[in-house]
Amino acid sequence: MFPCSNNGEGPQAPGYYPSSRVASIAFNQAFTNLWGPQHQTLDQQGTLTIWLDQTSGSGFKSLNSYSSGYFGAAMKLQPGYTAGVITSLYLSNNEEHPGKHDEIDIEFLGTTEGKPYVLQTNVYVKGSGDGDGDANLIIGREIKFHLWFDPTTDFHYYAILWNPSQIIFYVDDVPIRRYPRKSDETFPLRAMWVYGSIWDASSWATENGKYKADYTYQPFIAKYYNFKIDGCSTASNGLSSQQNVNNNYNVYDYCQDPQRDHKFTPEC
Repeated sequence: MFPCSNNGEGPQAPGYYPSSRVASIAFNQAFTNLWGPQHQTLDQQGTLTIWLDQTSGSGFKSLNSYSSGYFGAAMKLQPGYTAGVITSLYLSNNEEHPGKHDEIDIEFLGTTEGKPYVLQTNVYVKGSGDGDGDANLIIGREIKFHLWFDPTTDFHYYAILWNPSQIIFYVDDVPIRRYPRKSDETFPLRAMWVYGSIWDASSWATENGKYKADYTYQPFIAKYYNFKIDGCSTASNGLSSQQNVNNNYNVYDYCQDPQRDHKFTPEC
C-alpha cells in the first residue's frame, strides 16, 4: 500500500491503453470470498462466476487495502430480465469505517427485456458523500451511462484509477468520467479494499425501484476475469475521449439534476 507520486495531469497519447501497463493477477492471489461462497466458482482458466438467486447473492474482496492505484477486471453480464439486480466492481472501506466510509463505485443497474443496462459511477466520502460525516445524510455523486456495446455478449474491461489528484473511470480503456480532487472534504483519502458483488437492490436499482427482481429468471449470473491491481499507477491519465462519451452516452449527472440540493456538492 503506497501513494502515487504521479498526479495524472498529463495528456493521453493516441492509442494509449492504461490496462496494458498493469499485469493481470490471479483471483486467488489478490481476492477472497466475502459472502455467498456457495454462489461463487473459479474455473481453471481463472474466470470467476458469481450469481444471485432467491437464497443469496455473492461478493468478493481484495486481500489487501490500497491508498491509491489502478483497479480493474473484465466483466460479462446476464442478458434478459435483470431488473433489481446490481453487478458491481468498487472500492470501499465500509468494514473499517462503518457509517462513515468512503467508496468509489462501478455498478451495473439491472434492466428489463429490450432495454440497455445502465452503468452507474459514484463517489462517496465519509459516509454521506459530502464529506461532513453525517451518516444520516446520503449524498451520492452519481453519473450514469448507456454503453456503446451490449455488455452481455462478451467480456469488456472496467477500471478505476484513483490517485491523489483525481479518480478516473474507464470502460475498455476509454475514460468516461473524471472526478477531481477539489478539496480534502470531497475526495476519498483513506485506504480502501477492492470488491465485486451481485445482489438484489430492487428498492432502487431499476428506474428508481419501479421494476423488481423476478426470480423466475434466476439465477442471475456475473462473470469476471483478467483482474488487475496496481497499488501505485504511474500512467498518464488524460481524458481525450471523455467528451464524446458524455455527449452521446451520459444519461444522468448528479450535477445537472435540478432536484438535488447542490450546497452539498460544491464541486459542481
